[in-house]
Amino acid sequence: MAASLEDLEQRLSQLRTELRGAVRARDKAETARIRRALREAEAAWEHALEAESESATDVGALPTDPQISPTSATAGESRRKERPAHGSIPIREQVHQALTLLGAPASPKLISSTYEAFFTEPLVATKLASLRRDEERSFTAQGYARPYYICAALTHDRLVPARGLLALSTWPVERRIIGPLSPRADFLTHAVGTAEQIQRLATAGHPAPDAAWRLLRRFALTIPGAYDASAQEPDPARVIAAAHAEAAVHQQEDDQQRQAAAQRARGQLADVQQLFGAAPMRDALRDASGTLS
Repeated sequence: MAASLEDLEQRLSQLRTELRGAVRARDKAETARIRRALREAEAAWEHALEAESESATDVGALPTDPQISPTSATAGESRRKERPAHGSIPIREQVHQALTLLGAPASPKLISSTYEAFFTEPLVATKLASLRRDEERSFTAQGYARPYYICAALTHDRLVPARGLLALSTWPVERRIIGPLSPRADFLTHAVGTAEQIQRLATAGHPAPDAAWRLLRRFALTIPGAYDASAQEPDPARVIAAAHAEAAVHQQEDDQQRQAAAQRARGQLADVQQLFGAAPMRDALRDASGTLS
């Protein structure tokens, strides 16, 4: 019997607690094991969330009727007509699904493109402008009442919100830090996440939408060795291998910079600041004086 969302959320909370202990104990083997279990639990949570969403609406990420071909133009046209004027899935859940797939902090434009590449409902990027502020207010009022929050990526030097990047509160601070090498490292993570999702769809017998292939092609074209111009579509396995190969070149330095910044963040910032960033100097001056000179 499949676990419920509530059971999976409890499992995620337990694993995060165990992961924190393993990291503090510097037990690399246990840390790796828990991270694998956490990824599996997160994937199960996403699957359960999608199943719950599909049961509440006829609009789903994938066709549920085996008699309907997922590549049928008529079926695709029908699904587009069924889209509600306003998405039935809350914007924060849409962003959560896209970021979980991408695996690293991302811009609203990429989040929107990714969600629309793999799911049938549109994600209106303009709605993301106030989302992080709403999430911060909710966290300030309720603490860890929700299983996740849409939060900020943090700059490695000042630990303030990185401009234009959203992240997930369930990610460790290291994963949300943006250092000098992090934009490229995160780009490669995005490419791997996109390729892996296409592979999962293929394994499940659901061809990826054209928009997903276009997204993967955009990634592959800028990763050495990832794209074969003679092929009709990028090979997901080739993209993953090429992305991992490039990431290995600067991973150690990037990891060191992120870990050093994360250690400072844990020592200097309150919980809400670790998720949403320290106040920039401009805001701090305004808060102290009431006006900005």
